[in-house]
Amino acid sequence: MTDTDLLLPVRTGEIRIHDAEGFEGMRRAGRLVAECLDMLVPEVKPGVTTDHLDRLVYEFVNDHGAVSATIGYRGYRHASCISVNHVICHGIPGPKALKEGDIANIDVTLILDGWHGDHSRMYGVGEVKRKAERLMEVTYEALMAGIAAVKPGNRFGDIGGAISEIARLNRFSVVDDFCGHGLGRLFHDEPNVVHSARAGTGPELKPGMFFTIEPMLNLGRKDAAILPDGWTAVTRDRQLSAQFEHSVGVTETGCEIFTASPKGWHEPYKAQRA
Repeated sequence: MTDTDLLLPVRTGEIRIHDAEGFEGMRRAGRLVAECLDMLVPEVKPGVTTDHLDRLVYEFVNDHGAVSATIGYRGYRHASCISVNHVICHGIPGPKALKEGDIANIDVTLILDGWHGDHSRMYGVGEVKRKAERLMEVTYEALMAGIAAVKPGNRFGDIGGAISEIARLNRFSVVDDFCGHGLGRLFHDEPNVVHSARAGTGPELKPGMFFTIEPMLNLGRKDAAILPDGWTAVTRDRQLSAQFEHSVGVTETGCEIFTASPKGWHEPYKAQRA
């Protein structure tokens, strides 16, 4: 990576290989965004608006010397995406209050010292129905199955293959309209990480690659629709959707999760109920 890449990073069409400095930068950014989502665990409850949660994210990010990667991105105006119930992703925070039994994905990306921390989790609002809880559990299981496939010599398709198998066994569908992506000093870089890919396909995983894995599983069909706001993606059949996301790096022996919760709250709904 040249000095020009550091100052003005651009997509090159190739998957970047990062060094030890990159790993350290991603650890700091990943830990901070995980701390931000930890902060939200006690805040997600009935009667709270998604706009209020977004303000908490904005204040946390700025108070910790980082900046929001989403504010101003393609005209987006918020520090988070908050996707409730049948919203698959890119839900826009607003004045509507959460209610008992809702489920919500909160997705935050921040920039710390030039490095991007990108992370999302599911939160339950009060007591949720078992089918919603099960959807969240299986989506997290699918994420971790995908992460377990990350090691040198494997291929990107192995990630999607592992995720798809978990979804199939539990009779959920995998949304294939959205995917994970490379990141580092760029918010979105090569490669695309397809969650419904076939095992054994795609580029080879090599040490130093950084990317997100962020499967979205639906209770019903996989089909998505984009609302007129140009951002919000919803399930066409109005059934529930869930998503978890980690930012990871390929190591010499496997995978490092940059966005692991310092408090061990990787599955926030369990933390909320503890």
